[in-house]
Amino acid sequence: MATADERGNGIHIGSVRGAFAIGDHNTVTHYEGGAAPADPAQEELLRAVRALRDDLSRAVQSPQVTALSGELAETETEIADTGAAGPGRVARLRTALADAGAVVGLLASGAAVGQAVAALAGG
Repeated sequence: MATADERGNGIHIGSVRGAFAIGDHNTVTHYEGGAAPADPAQEELLRAVRALRDDLSRAVQSPQVTALSGELAETETEIADTGAAGPGRVARLRTALADAGAVVGLLASGAAVGQAVAALAGG
């Protein structure tokens, strides 16, 4: 695709992989693999899961933190692949959050995941 300006110069964009934006005040969201979450609650869960995974990477590891990290990774993959975390995944994530409560309670990202899970699980 090429566009010429008044001076005869052109702009050419070859191939693009991933996501990009041109101009001020743009926001780009790129989903590798599957579908983007259509439900705002699923989108919020995905953002919260990613933030908590990042925070947990710096936490002292315990069996509960390791199990929670695994559930978070599987939840992220499920949402990225299918557009939503199913009820079974949400229930397992809720259990893992409760089991790792001592660490999760110290992290704002943990509270965000807990709220997102509660919204999807109905309370």
